[in-house]
Amino acid sequence: MLDLSGVGTGRTSSQALADSTDLARAADRLGFHRFWVAEHHSMPAVASTSPAVLLAHLGAHTERIRLGSGGVMLPNHPSLVVAEQFAMLEALHPGRIDLGIGRAPGADPMTAAALHRTGEEDFPAELVDVLTLLGQPPAGLAPSPAATRLIATPAATGTPQVWLLGSSLYSAQLAARLGLAFSYAHHFNTGLTEQAAQAYRSGFQPSAVLDRPRFMVSSSVIVADSDQRAAWLSGPSRVMMLRLRTRGPLGPVVTPEEAEQLLDTLAADPDGRAIMAQIPGTQIATTADRAVAELRALVDRVAADELMLTATTYDVADRIRTLEEIAALW
Repeated sequence: MLDLSGVGTGRTSSQALADSTDLARAADRLGFHRFWVAEHHSMPAVASTSPAVLLAHLGAHTERIRLGSGGVMLPNHPSLVVAEQFAMLEALHPGRIDLGIGRAPGADPMTAAALHRTGEEDFPAELVDVLTLLGQPPAGLAPSPAATRLIATPAATGTPQVWLLGSSLYSAQLAARLGLAFSYAHHFNTGLTEQAAQAYRSGFQPSAVLDRPRFMVSSSVIVADSDQRAAWLSGPSRVMMLRLRTRGPLGPVVTPEEAEQLLDTLAADPDGRAIMAQIPGTQIATTADRAVAELRALVDRVAADELMLTATTYDVADRIRTLEEIAALW
């Protein structure tokens, strides 16, 4: 499960983070393998700004599920800071920590500048430094001199499992070159899922941490008793996607009632319909049996080793029910 700690209209960041805790507990109870949290900045709809802080909290409130970042946006942070944070998380919660790394800023340009963000062209070198600091130096790419002299933690008994995240062929090829596990953001709907899976597998070079490709695919899914109910519950996520894709004003996650009104208003206007038509989605919003069938088809289509679910709803109870329904049928 990937969670963004969505902040709903009329609600607080504290409530959003409490919802994430409840969702993580549910995933733990239901036998899910991983629970990842995102990194976004200056977004009124997202309370998950610091994955490492949130993961430390979730580790204390869950029992067995692996916890990770989906992901840490490496250009926002010094490599040593990322390595130290996740080495500490691994020491706090041994054998349960994943470090998912991405190269996008997860923020607007002003926020990225405030974070003293480096350029994406520096990403491969910084990634190699993180791996080296965690005791996982890849073959073929040299780390910086500092990374070879420093350590992320003084007496490590384990190390986080590192995943490269992406929604492009570039990330797939880099993960393959470094011999890393790769998680593809199918829910971003870039249309490159099959190509990315093929590029990753065909170019994979075994590493000290992984002897064969390990490919994860994500899917946005909301389950309800009927297609109509599921579509209604998915309204808030459709409004968020419209705002992101059209660079409209960002705001908290709206209620299903507010989303219905906004979407109906758009649908009544020719220009609005044109905007909505430009944003096709890969989200699955249906009954549990149909959702599981579609998810299995996605996994089979790309021969995925792992499937990650995500969803944006106003009420966390709807996300928990989605997990329960899918777990019962999977």
